[in-house]
Amino acid sequence: MVSHPPVLRHGRVRHVRAMVPKIGIPPCLDASERIRAGRRTHYLDVRYAECLAEAGALPFYLPAPAAPAAAIEALDGLLLPGGDDFPSPTPLPPEARLDPAAPEQIRYDTALLSAALERGIPVLGVCYGMQLLALHYGGTLIHDLATQAPSAREHRLPESETHPIRVAAGSRLADVLGPEPSPVNSLHHQAVADAGRLSAVAWAEDDCIEAVEDPDRDGFVVGVQWHPEKLRPEERRPLFEAFVAATRR
Repeated sequence: MVSHPPVLRHGRVRHVRAMVPKIGIPPCLDASERIRAGRRTHYLDVRYAECLAEAGALPFYLPAPAAPAAAIEALDGLLLPGGDDFPSPTPLPPEARLDPAAPEQIRYDTALLSAALERGIPVLGVCYGMQLLALHYGGTLIHDLATQAPSAREHRLPESETHPIRVAAGSRLADVLGPEPSPVNSLHHQAVADAGRLSAVAWAEDDCIEAVEDPDRDGFVVGVQWHPEKLRPEERRPLFEAFVAATRR
């Protein structure tokens, strides 16, 4: 049991609890009834919540259609998790297969992100979440690497396979991961083409953007293309602990 130091206030001794930040995670929406016929379902990898709890936060699920602004007002941070694909604004070759996110999911996540940025709370985007960040900041996507960037390496790998990344010196992410970051996993076929007003701060060997951050904010607004929640504890811990630490500030 953790004991907290007593504080004297108005002549009385009271105990102060360490702040446990509340971090929201919007689950994915299966609007096409793939999981169960006749039922629209919310779903999410439990490891997101586990990683936040390990880092000292209290995770909250934010299912649509909860009021985005009201939800963000009650939180200290927002984690945008991995999800389905963003629709392409132009036709793709027939061999490019998209698994599109529900339009209402994208609208809801965008509203959550807008409210979080307006309130100034930390944001961590993972895979789909990083791509949503880039779009929100005026960037663009590669909607199918295999057909739109054929020189890129294969990025949809088995969960156990990893590849190296290089991180920009002086970036927030470099402070978090160190000068020689561990290899990361790769489970995507869409990617950020242009980070917009964000800064690209990490790249794969083929120059595919692996991380972005907001250079104009003192707070924590970071997106990563890999899935840190699926890495080993010692590899995922620095990012989640930095995110949670930022929510305490």
